[in-house]
Amino acid sequence: MSRLSKLGFINTNRTSLPVRKRIRSRGVPTALADHEVFRTDDRDEACELVGKVLGPTRLYPQGLDPTGFQASLHAIRLRDVSFAHLDFHVGIAIDVASTGDHYTVHMPTNGSALCKYNGSLIEVAAYQGIVANPDTNLHLELGDDNPQMIVRIERNALERQLSRMLGRSLAEPVLFEPLFDLTTDEAVRWHGAIQLLSSEVMTDRSLIQQGLGGGPIEDLIISSLLLVQSSNVHDDLARAARRHGRRSVRLSIDFIERNLAQPIALHDIAANTHMSARSIQQGFREDLGTTPMAYVRERRLERVRAELTDAVPSDGVTITDVAGRWGFSHLGNFAVTYRKRFGESPSQTLRK
Repeated sequence: MSRLSKLGFINTNRTSLPVRKRIRSRGVPTALADHEVFRTDDRDEACELVGKVLGPTRLYPQGLDPTGFQASLHAIRLRDVSFAHLDFHVGIAIDVASTGDHYTVHMPTNGSALCKYNGSLIEVAAYQGIVANPDTNLHLELGDDNPQMIVRIERNALERQLSRMLGRSLAEPVLFEPLFDLTTDEAVRWHGAIQLLSSEVMTDRSLIQQGLGGGPIEDLIISSLLLVQSSNVHDDLARAARRHGRRSVRLSIDFIERNLAQPIALHDIAANTHMSARSIQQGFREDLGTTPMAYVRERRLERVRAELTDAVPSDGVTITDVAGRWGFSHLGNFAVTYRKRFGESPSQTLRK
């Protein structure tokens, strides 16, 4: 099993014998060209397969001649971020009664589209996109030359990244504004993150294909979206960025990140940052809403999850070894803490 095949969310082997002569793929990014997930001229089958990406879906081909219908999807998935190209070759209306437990960014690569977002009508022109929150009623009307790029981010991953950026747990779900302007100077961050993902995926010996580097790239994609797109947490992020200049917190986090696999106590942080334990505790409490040792535990849990997610059977990875490497010696307590944090057991993460 390759790492990319493990991380893919639909079996691509089923596409080796297409149901009809293939229409040439239009505008599929180089990074996705070898990652066709499906291609079909059966509308019911397309509904089912597109639904695995967006949520339960209905498709309504537009126009008088339905014979040209053919849906195709090229996609890859890392841990919690998927990158896809969806094309229908005919005018189509897409109805998603309720999007799944994820955020999706829809970016038409040609022409314009009409969108109804929880009942509100939005026209999406060139260089604009739609950000769909979880559990959104989404209706898209695409022309016969409207392929779209889709970036899907799992809700838990976005919330974890936001918690790290804010330095505290979330008080409410993240809700993005639907219309995404891709022409702003800030959107350069988003484009840069997508381009980095593309270049890493299509390189044979990339870090991602060796089981490394996927996490930081995902963090970059998620962080870029949070910083660029308007949402109910955008102002909180701006305030958090200003607060994190406190020297005691900055130096402490630098020390923690460099020594995360080593035993760390509060007096170690104080000795190596030349700060008093009291000032460090106060800084974490006021800036991050947590304690230094709770921050250490959180970062170690995230490292454990990253290793379990990236592992393939040939690695011989065991939960005991990974947990012990990151300072969790009592497996029973570790499993309870892990499940509470990520909503699944360590063994479930490893088997995915």
